[in-house]
Amino acid sequence: MPVMRGLLAPQNTFLDTIATRFDGTHSNFVLGNAQVQSLYPIVYCSDGFCELTGYARAELMQKSCACHFLYGPETSDRLTAQIQSALDERREFKTELVFYKKGGTQFWCLLDIVPIKNEKGEVVLFLVSHKDITDNKKDQDEEQCPETGEHTHTHTHTHTHTECWVTRPQGFNANRRRSRAVLYQLSGHLQKQDKSKLKINNNMFGEKPPIPEYKVAAIQKSRFILLHYGTFKAGWDWLILLATFYVAVTVPYNVCFTVVGGRDDGPTNRSPPSVSDILVEILFILDIVLNFRTTFVSTSGQVVYDARSICVHYVTTWLFVDLIAALPFDLLHAFNVSVTFGVHLLKTVRLLRLLRLLQKLERYSQYSAVVLTLLMSMFALLAHWMACVWYFIGRREIENNSPGSWDIGWLHELAKLSVGQVGSVLGGGPSVRSSYVTSLYFALSSLTSVGFGNVSANTDSEKIFSICTMLIGALMHAVVFGNVTAIIQRMYSRRSLYHTRTKDLKDFIRVHRLPKALEQRMLECFQTTWSVNNGIDVSELLKDFPDELRADIAMHLNKELLQLPLFESASRGCLRSLSLIIKTSFCAPGEFLIRQGDALQAIYFVCSGSMEVLKDNTVLAILGKGDLIGSDSLTREQVIKTNANVKALTYCDLQYISLKGLREVLRLYPEYAQKFVSEIQHDLTYNLREGNGADVSGSRTYTNTQCSGAGLKTILLNSDHTQRYSTCPKWLLRCCQATVVVSQVVVNVLLGSVLWYPRWLLICVQSYNNKKKIMKNSE
Repeated sequence: MPVMRGLLAPQNTFLDTIATRFDGTHSNFVLGNAQVQSLYPIVYCSDGFCELTGYARAELMQKSCACHFLYGPETSDRLTAQIQSALDERREFKTELVFYKKGGTQFWCLLDIVPIKNEKGEVVLFLVSHKDITDNKKDQDEEQCPETGEHTHTHTHTHTHTECWVTRPQGFNANRRRSRAVLYQLSGHLQKQDKSKLKINNNMFGEKPPIPEYKVAAIQKSRFILLHYGTFKAGWDWLILLATFYVAVTVPYNVCFTVVGGRDDGPTNRSPPSVSDILVEILFILDIVLNFRTTFVSTSGQVVYDARSICVHYVTTWLFVDLIAALPFDLLHAFNVSVTFGVHLLKTVRLLRLLRLLQKLERYSQYSAVVLTLLMSMFALLAHWMACVWYFIGRREIENNSPGSWDIGWLHELAKLSVGQVGSVLGGGPSVRSSYVTSLYFALSSLTSVGFGNVSANTDSEKIFSICTMLIGALMHAVVFGNVTAIIQRMYSRRSLYHTRTKDLKDFIRVHRLPKALEQRMLECFQTTWSVNNGIDVSELLKDFPDELRADIAMHLNKELLQLPLFESASRGCLRSLSLIIKTSFCAPGEFLIRQGDALQAIYFVCSGSMEVLKDNTVLAILGKGDLIGSDSLTREQVIKTNANVKALTYCDLQYISLKGLREVLRLYPEYAQKFVSEIQHDLTYNLREGNGADVSGSRTYTNTQCSGAGLKTILLNSDHTQRYSTCPKWLLRCCQATVVVSQVVVNVLLGSVLWYPRWLLICVQSYNNKKKIMKNSE
């Protein structure tokens, strides 16, 4: 298949950056939406924060990131006002104050607010981190009476600071803690100058570490970094391929034919190196330099651009082989060093370059013509090596015996046919060209058949070599020539299927004339999905297996989803049934998994990557690894409309359970169905069911309706306010609604808006519909 390009689509890696920047401690934080004025609802919270406060994640989503739900009698009103002011002014703020856990336990908290900006410089999120400093306050109380806010705490008050074990809330998943860990050092922070005092220090590490921006991450790469799939690198690889073949041809030839002296103490060959040899050495040295600046694809499929990581990867893989093959032996001539047989023999280490050729052979194998050319080239190269060895054996036979009495070698027979008796070890006999051609003729005839006898083996050494050549030739003939089609089909069957499906996809795009943008999305989705599953359809693969075995395999493949607290009370039979209906999906950055108003077909589990929940271009929630999204109303046969968009920020692997299959399983296991309905409300990170009460504004929604010349603002009460007055009689609520509508009409008339009849009438109708919808939800 083609060169593996890696995952190249731009990604919003904000959540991953937050999770890995300071992996280890202080993971108690929430992310608030800065685009919703006054409320700033929580769109993401860490499991550490849930453990600290005792609240479940489902209870915290869409509440204010100012953490009003943690306030209590001892919480300073002045500090809470400063917190709200810092959020309104979108600035950093740090303080210490008293908070209360869900169970009512009091604790001292070190609070830090850091605004997060997007690529336009606009504040879109607030990172609000919390640290329990109750123990430090106790130590301070033992030495002195500290002042905090408006309250002065003495030793009589320290009993309220005792540490209290907090039960992990329902829905807490410890496996997600590491992926969401964020250190408090993101914004400043702490320096413990002695064992009893804890002080805030903004310059603990010199400059503050940069705060990540909530945006599509730009590709970070050093200067002069080459793309491994780029045009220049592809051309360079072909050039190195030709240079490798040149080395594979010339090195054995120079070892066997050039040094005719044959002994280390004999005359030497002082001819200067050829220009081509010097150029090849320069190419190999440049290739080493370029490999230190060429990207590669990591085991996770990501393209690595970091220069340091590239260097480490190259040093631990192919540097040694490339370095040995690039040793400049020809420079010995410049230092007047005798180039003997031993020096030429050292050059054979350059044949290690062929290992690199085998490593890169896969990228050339997508073209049948190239495959055939490479096979024939390898066969010809083998024949060339055999010819060199054949000549070397004949030459050694003459050197090791008296030329006058030794007349049975193949080289002696060739001399009789050409120029007569071989008179000297160093001179006479056939020319080098004639000897090489004859040797190559013998090698090819022995490899492809049994030979013709005109060049035959006479000595024992020659006969042994001829036997080896015939065996190798039989193997090469049977494997390469006799079964070339079968070899290609076996080795490249998956690759052939990939090319077939790619061609079908391109034909489909061409026939239906799809736009360029849609074409690009289809091709990228196909290639990325193929890289994940290699074209293997799990359902098709497992359909012939017994149900028992299929269920065991499915439970192993989907164990991460089935380990959620939601399924802890399910029986093994129920889990096996659920595992058979779990499917996998993939979402590229920028792709929508769900759009607002669509019918919800499944509940989704995020295996990797990050996503965001959007409504009217406002971020409602940020989803990471281990999050569950869907609806809490699954047992009733009804169409569930979604209330928001779900968009991928990075490459995301998903698992999902279709609602139809889930209802069938719950009908088979009614004892678990009731538990599932009650527990899914706590496990859902975000409820996508339309009308569930989770609106953009959380505890209040402000809808600004600009009336002509009046600037009238209509403030609509949301579900929290409705629940507050849900105990009132229905007739009283309807009277209040009618009064509000009538008052709005009167105000518009008094302000002169009656001239704009269609506009104020539309406002009244919209207001009434909103009140009616709220009343319906409260019922």
